[in-house]
Amino acid sequence: MATTTPQNVFPKGVLPFAERKHPKTICMFDVDGTLSLARQSATPEMHAALKKLRGYTAVAFVGGSDLVKIVEQLEVKGEDVIENFDYCFSENGLTAFKLGQPLASASFIEHVGEEEYKNLVNFVLRYFSELDIPIKRGTFIEYRRGMVNMSPIGRACSLEERAAFYKYDQEHKVREKMVKILQEKFAHLGLTFAIGGQISFDVFPHGWDKTYSLGHIENEGFDQIHFFGDKTFPGGNDYEIFEDPRTIGHTVTSPEHTQQLLEELFFSKA
Repeated sequence: MATTTPQNVFPKGVLPFAERKHPKTICMFDVDGTLSLARQSATPEMHAALKKLRGYTAVAFVGGSDLVKIVEQLEVKGEDVIENFDYCFSENGLTAFKLGQPLASASFIEHVGEEEYKNLVNFVLRYFSELDIPIKRGTFIEYRRGMVNMSPIGRACSLEERAAFYKYDQEHKVREKMVKILQEKFAHLGLTFAIGGQISFDVFPHGWDKTYSLGHIENEGFDQIHFFGDKTFPGGNDYEIFEDPRTIGHTVTSPEHTQQLLEELFFSKA
């Protein structure tokens, strides 16, 4: 993947890569379940750990959500989220920044085409209309630049409703069953359907999973790429990048677990 690489202009107070303890290492983090609880804000302790990590390695987030949602979860009052990370990859890297400067982007709709996209949306809306689950809210389909997010309960649900649906889905496999149907129905489009978070799944062209973000850093001189994520199982939206031979994958169970791994891998070895 060709990208336009900005000049390495580091924010004030941020060490250049060459001056960090592991100058050829980068740590990449999923957001939901890894840096913060799903759709919630990262804790001050997590922000402190990430800030400390920038003295050791390059630091990046790679999330499936759009940049606005990720910023809401990772923002610190009075600071620019994009400047708090060396690389920012929202929508799996379809929208990307290096040291605060934008990199090349791509578009789902341009790849699939309006007619095929309309067929997909119509099918999904019919499926949702016939789906019998305990509650439904709003925003069942959310179009993003690099993907489409689909939610049986609807993204407008509350945190309590989100948690309840997740528990229901674990038992009844609502998302898993739907993904299998879509994989068969729309096999000709070359799309990946990846379950992520608690209430939805992402739809994107093959290769536009989180490994897409690796294309932005493949020529940046890193010898080690550590990836941390919670949905690393087959079908989860961290699986492909977790299994990619270019990365060293770490499965986490919570943001606190992420901090524990950073302590073991980097801080305690200082």
